[in-house]
Amino acid sequence: MKINGYEIKPGANLRGANLVGADLVGANLWESNLQDANLAGANLAGANLAGANLVGANLRGANLRGANLRGANLMGANLMGASLVVANLRGANLEDANLWDANLVDANLVDANLWGANLMGASLVDANLRGANLEDANLRGANLQGANLVDAVLKGTILEKKEDSQGVQDDKARIKELEEEIKKLKEALKALLDT
Repeated sequence: MKINGYEIKPGANLRGANLVGADLVGANLWESNLQDANLAGANLAGANLAGANLVGANLRGANLRGANLRGANLMGANLMGASLVVANLRGANLEDANLWDANLVDANLVDANLWGANLMGASLVDANLRGANLEDANLRGANLQGANLVDAVLKGTILEKKEDSQGVQDDKARIKELEEEIKKLKEALKALLDT
């Protein structure tokens, strides 16, 4: 199969390829080199990308539903808003990958390396993260309902929203102002009742 002049086959060298919005449903790209390829918005549902090199690839908004990414190298890849529902990412390297707002419902992430990955706002409902490395990952606002985190490494992981220090200071100042107003109202009410 050829798309945009690129031969789509197992072991293909597609380094830096422009495959924006390409229809690659069920494509067999086993152990292919897709380093720095632009696959933004591509439809890779059910594709076989096992062992593929996707280092630095742009997969923003891509459909990878049910894709096989077992052992794939996605280090530094942009998967922002991508659909990875029921995808197989077992043993995949997602170090420093951007998975902001990605959909990973029911995804298999057993033994995956998510060191330093940005999973902010990602949906990991019922995802299997058994033995995954989530060290220094950002999980702010991520939905982990039903996720399996047995033996997962969570050292340095951000799991909840940190309070904005300026916002907290503003709130404290406003509370103090309200307390002062209440104190003045109490004094005025007491003065009225005493007369």
